[in-house]
Amino acid sequence: MRQAQVTRNTLETQISVKLNLDGSGKSKLATGIGFFDHMLDQVARHGMIDMEIEAKGDLHIDAHHTVEDVGITLGQAFAKALGDKKGVRRYGHAYVPLDEALSRVVVDLSGRPGLEYAVDYARGLVGEFDIDLVHEFFQGFANHALVTLHIDNFKGRNAHHPAETIFKAFGRALRMASEMDPRAAGALPSTKGSL
Repeated sequence: MRQAQVTRNTLETQISVKLNLDGSGKSKLATGIGFFDHMLDQVARHGMIDMEIEAKGDLHIDAHHTVEDVGITLGQAFAKALGDKKGVRRYGHAYVPLDEALSRVVVDLSGRPGLEYAVDYARGLVGEFDIDLVHEFFQGFANHALVTLHIDNFKGRNAHHPAETIFKAFGRALRMASEMDPRAAGALPSTKGSL
């Protein structure tokens, strides 16, 4: 079973993440940030990842530390659940529309952290959520899951819609990349012999 549980405790946040990469898309989320929970639910649902996240952070300051540290902890849990990567597809991609918005996410389980993020939101807030924190989440995830992520938003007027398409596409790309390839017979998908 490709499962992991990781906790992260700092002076700013206390975070617990539990993952099952071969789940059915169930989530139990309590970050204290409603919009962020909604986005994480999209990852679980579209990635078919069972995900439990509990976060307590210094929200009296702002949501930055909580969102970034959830990205870090989720990345650590993903890397742990993925294991040695033998037999996985390695690459995944998804285009997702939502009304007027369209985004693409491409992932490589390369062992090399990197984020290319090309998103220009129409406004800075969705409700009370600072939309810049989406980048911080994905940077934290990429750095600690040791994956390369390319995230592009092509269109979208309502800032909620591009954000939601990105999280949905992220879930679907992760699902594709981390799925076991029946033709790979447990081989590592790299000519170098390591990922």
